[in-house]
Amino acid sequence: MSSPITPAELLAALEWRYATKRFDPTRRIPEEIWSVLERTLVLTPSSYGMQPWEFVVVTRQDLKESLVPHSWGQRQVADCSHLLVIASRQTLGEEDVDRLMRAIESIQGRTLEQTKGYREMILKDVIKGPRSQDVPGWARLQGYIALGNFMTVAALLGIDTCPMEGFLASRYDEALGLAERGLSASVVCPAGYRHPDDANASLPKVRFPLEALVRHVV
Repeated sequence: MSSPITPAELLAALEWRYATKRFDPTRRIPEEIWSVLERTLVLTPSSYGMQPWEFVVVTRQDLKESLVPHSWGQRQVADCSHLLVIASRQTLGEEDVDRLMRAIESIQGRTLEQTKGYREMILKDVIKGPRSQDVPGWARLQGYIALGNFMTVAALLGIDTCPMEGFLASRYDEALGLAERGLSASVVCPAGYRHPDDANASLPKVRFPLEALVRHVV
């Protein structure tokens, strides 16, 4: 397929975005745009395709306000249009692998016999092998793939975001009923529109030069 945007347009969107420190509480993301962002989350790749996450979207104002004290007082979580909470699975079992196998069978038409080897590979690694020793940590890393995907697409659509680790996960888990679902908040990302008075919007990005970060091995 042909590229829907030019390389210059892509870079311009990434230069435009920044970690928004102050959102305009009067502006809301249109439903048709937010639905694309939700689909972006669903389309995020994950290790083995296991998708060890749940994406919790908070728009209720009183709930957003209640989360500010558990977010180091950062107003972004209350003033944004949509608050995205990426929650990661805390445990995984054979039933989770079988759920994936059934999805593969339903969507791709491959039989359970055809996916038997793939199932065994996942079991030996994530369920019974090395990664089983730290499922929460493994799942949390997967969530950052979704975060990056979400933020990039948001920038392309002219939506501001602010990735945040400065929050008390246990309080978020309690407020959103995550623990009882076997989940825990890994990272949050307020989304909306920057406030005209957010001085950070005009600051140039501080990045090390490309040659200091990218090395070609030939």
